[in-house]
Amino acid sequence: MISMAGKAIRKWWALFALPTFAAFIIGFVIPFIMGVYLSFCKFTTVTDSEFIGLKNYQKALADKEFLHALGFSTALTIVTTVVINVVAFAIAYMLTKAIKGSNIRSVFFMPNLIGGIILGYIWMLLLNGILAHWGRALTYSATYGFWGLVILVCWQQIGYMMIIYIAGMQSLPTDVLEAASVDGANGTQTMFKIIIPLMMPSITVCSFLCVTNGFKLYDQNLALTNGAPSNMSEGLAMNITRTFYGRMGWEGVGQAKAVLFFILVAIVALIQNKLTTSKEVEA
Repeated sequence: MISMAGKAIRKWWALFALPTFAAFIIGFVIPFIMGVYLSFCKFTTVTDSEFIGLKNYQKALADKEFLHALGFSTALTIVTTVVINVVAFAIAYMLTKAIKGSNIRSVFFMPNLIGGIILGYIWMLLLNGILAHWGRALTYSATYGFWGLVILVCWQQIGYMMIIYIAGMQSLPTDVLEAASVDGANGTQTMFKIIIPLMMPSITVCSFLCVTNGFKLYDQNLALTNGAPSNMSEGLAMNITRTFYGRMGWEGVGQAKAVLFFILVAIVALIQNKLTTSKEVEA
């Protein structure tokens, strides 16, 4: 039997959904379509655009700094995704199995509550203080900037992924784990044959978040290195921003880079999601 509230919702659902739908259309769909169109134009404002075809994309793909930023972001994403997931999974396992008590979880989660700009400046001071002993700084070499960003991103996101893994581990069927113990499975066998396959939904979510966050990284990159030296520690998001706002007459090229960036992240995320989801089916 449907309640009065249920009947009202079924009758007026479109009215309730309209504000959110309108906000989505105005705030996302229309700007996205305009952005794609402007990527084929030469412009300084949206009112003086001139269609020039694929010239912006040709310039974008010929820009060596853009290609370097692509390689930088790809390497950063791969390293941080692996480190974050492995460490977050290990901490979650220890907190749910070995270490009793939940208060310590907040310690790992706290860095995620701090803004990226603030984190970038904090770690810039810390890492430059360490490197100063060898007469170096984060801006001395792109290698220092790369590993500085790896440390910063991992420190910030491990706690968040840990919470997701803890939720997944707490929902594991105890009867399966008990049956494995009765059958004589050791810790390694239980981990790789039972726990990890059953945890694949959580691994899918965490991997997806790490991949997208790695490619979209901007504020930490800006605060920690600002692309120094000579834009060699510059990620894709920062390169696109600098092209659009910092290079006169390259607004269309910056927009073309943004569209390429969207396509790249979408493809990578879909492939990653497909690969990890297929493991869920096998499990």
